[in-house]
Amino acid sequence: MIHYPVNMTIKPEVQAFFDEATNTISYIVKDPTSNACAIVDSVMDIDYAAGRITYDHADELIRRIETQGLKLEWIIETHVHADHLSAAPYIQQKLGGKIGVGSQIMIVQETFGKVFNEGTEFQRDGSQFDKLFEDGDTYKIGNMEAFAIYTPGHTPACMVHVMGNAAFVGDTLFMPDGGSARADFPGGDAGTLYDSIQKVLSLPDDMRLFMCHDYAPNGRDIEWETTVGEEKQHNIHVGGAKSKEAFVKFRTERDAQLAMPRLIIPSLQVNMRAGEVPKDKDGKPMLKVPINAL
Repeated sequence: MIHYPVNMTIKPEVQAFFDEATNTISYIVKDPTSNACAIVDSVMDIDYAAGRITYDHADELIRRIETQGLKLEWIIETHVHADHLSAAPYIQQKLGGKIGVGSQIMIVQETFGKVFNEGTEFQRDGSQFDKLFEDGDTYKIGNMEAFAIYTPGHTPACMVHVMGNAAFVGDTLFMPDGGSARADFPGGDAGTLYDSIQKVLSLPDDMRLFMCHDYAPNGRDIEWETTVGEEKQHNIHVGGAKSKEAFVKFRTERDAQLAMPRLIIPSLQVNMRAGEVPKDKDGKPMLKVPINAL
């Protein structure tokens, strides 16, 4: 029997916000016994072709928190996203709260600091974030205890955050008919991802799981909530006790066919800085496009 460090019978109030441009779901998670809340995986809007950043999605989260009289305590990033930009510092400026990410962010910063030819002024120690979570770390949202599970494989810094009876899985898992995330980014590994998924599936069967993305396979409506039990039985990539060898073979072959995410170049530069847009030598916001580096 696995011992978990927090009470997982508490049922937080979870509000989901779907971003159609990136198929990302962001969440406001409220402690049921106080006005404290957390945001998980926020989105900053970008028109990449025009080089224009806006904040409509983040403003909706902010409006909802203000309207409901909530206090934002945490802004959680499940990992360094490659398909959307984080709005964490914008939200923090408006509402406060601590920005947290997995401690292995330093590996991501080191890897992509080289890809984007960042200078020595780019700190690769995770200091852009307020909290670097280690495996098993606990923290509180109001009176509700939460904890982080280290789940690498998609990226080296992925964490699943368990808040009461709700777990926010990032890109470790998709809905049962969506399977799992790719594992071919630098620092990713299909075998490691399989092991991480098993950690998630060791949580109680009735644990609610909340996805970071959904792509509505086979034309169904967008969905973002399932359970550990449903994933164990029906996930098309790992359900039914599929073997690690079979998963690695499938995932490796599948990933070789996938194109790079549309927003990977701006996303990595921004997200490894906790959502800050990099600046050029004159202090102007500026993104780089490395050639043949990804």
